[in-house]
Amino acid sequence: MILLGVLLVLLAGSAVALVLTEESARYILFGYTFEPNQVEMFLAGAAAMAVLLLGLWLIGSGSRRSARRRRRLQGARAEASNRVARLEDEKRELERRLQNTPEPGDRLVARDSEEARP
Repeated sequence: MILLGVLLVLLAGSAVALVLTEESARYILFGYTFEPNQVEMFLAGAAAMAVLLLGLWLIGSGSRRSARRRRRLQGARAEASNRVARLEDEKRELERRLQNTPEPGDRLVARDSEEARP
């Protein structure tokens, strides 16, 4: 959308530049000669202004849409990094618990020695 808006703004700007650089009311464009009267010139100016405004609107709306998408992506990345941090904390906690618990083989040895004492 932004690219289309820029193209429309350039089109309107080139129409204004064409009118400003010509010394007479005769315009040659793509091999055709135009000699507009005052009403036609006014309508052409109004059309150029409408194209310019449409281009500016497209640029603005495309920029807002891109910014929204960027904010959503940043939020998703932040949420993913929070999730990873929570999982890493949980992993450290489980590793700590695993280190603090006795080995299963130690329990068996202790049970065997208790059974042998009767």
